[in-house]
Amino acid sequence: MTDTLVTDSPTTDSALKVDSLWKIFGPRSDQIIGTPDADLSRAELKAKTGNVVGVKDVSFDVAPGEVFVVMGLSGSGKSTLVRLLTRLIEPTSGTVTLNGEDITAASESKLREIRRHQVSMVFQHFGLLPHRQVIDNVAYGLEVRGVSKKDRREKASEIVELVGLKGYEKSYPDQLSGGMQQRVGLARALAGDPEMLLFDEPFSALDPLIRRDMQNEVIRLHRELGKTMVFITHDLAEALKLGDRILIMRDGAIVQIGSPDEVVARPADDYVKDFVSEVPKSHVLTLKWVMREPRPGESLEGPALPITTIVRQAARAAIASEHPIRVMDGDKMVGVIDEDDIMRVVVAEEES
Repeated sequence: MTDTLVTDSPTTDSALKVDSLWKIFGPRSDQIIGTPDADLSRAELKAKTGNVVGVKDVSFDVAPGEVFVVMGLSGSGKSTLVRLLTRLIEPTSGTVTLNGEDITAASESKLREIRRHQVSMVFQHFGLLPHRQVIDNVAYGLEVRGVSKKDRREKASEIVELVGLKGYEKSYPDQLSGGMQQRVGLARALAGDPEMLLFDEPFSALDPLIRRDMQNEVIRLHRELGKTMVFITHDLAEALKLGDRILIMRDGAIVQIGSPDEVVARPADDYVKDFVSEVPKSHVLTLKWVMREPRPGESLEGPALPITTIVRQAARAAIASEHPIRVMDGDKMVGVIDEDDIMRVVVAEEES
């Protein structure tokens, strides 16, 4: 069994805390946890007991305002995990805490309230109501809450404009492209002003160009609204683009948690290494991973860049400067980088 590499934990109070979460499908599944059978591989457990592990002893925290991406291949457990967070699937064991409230101990009525007011989900399949116009699809959650028609339409109109659908309020879903339909789904999730958004592979059925546009839309909305987001995907490029941190799953268990640059620079095992092998490292690695100590007598009069600067973004400054770039962590210089250092990264990715 591979040791899990977990790094870069958020330091603020958690918006979401998951502790020792398990989901085992099958008879007497709760009796497996804590026994030697719990250490068996997914295939071994199924062969011995007939039970299937969906999620295996998963723990993580999500900071307020963070975009936390859960990534893995089909069957890795990521979609099961996101459904456990709001008990669309009941966990076998473990706890999920949202803003200090134990979701796993919540009553049915409390759970309905949490789903309506605190958390919204965006799925791959839009689930729009075909007989309702865009404005009423967006307002549907507010209607369920009992908000008056006037108030919910006013709120829906604001959100429709926010997601770039102004002018389509009276259109029906079948009159919209796939990307526009997904914008309606996103608007519907935002209309109730939830504290957290959960995305379950929302863009995987879209054409590549539309998918890229929707990824940019999520980035823009996060920048404007600052919502906490948990985003499920099987696509590494999407994970690297969207995530503040990435959790990589395999067979229901965590393999690695880290920022995009950490995952690319320090893959936990061969499984993750294979995932990131074709990633253009200069597009992901920050100066933290390529900086070096100044050499004796080397000038320290060059421009300064933050340690979090992406390597390719630093390339132009390094080429233009006669002196090494000073790499700064706040007010402290922690290293230097020059054109040759950047070229080593670029050449290495071309040879990989």
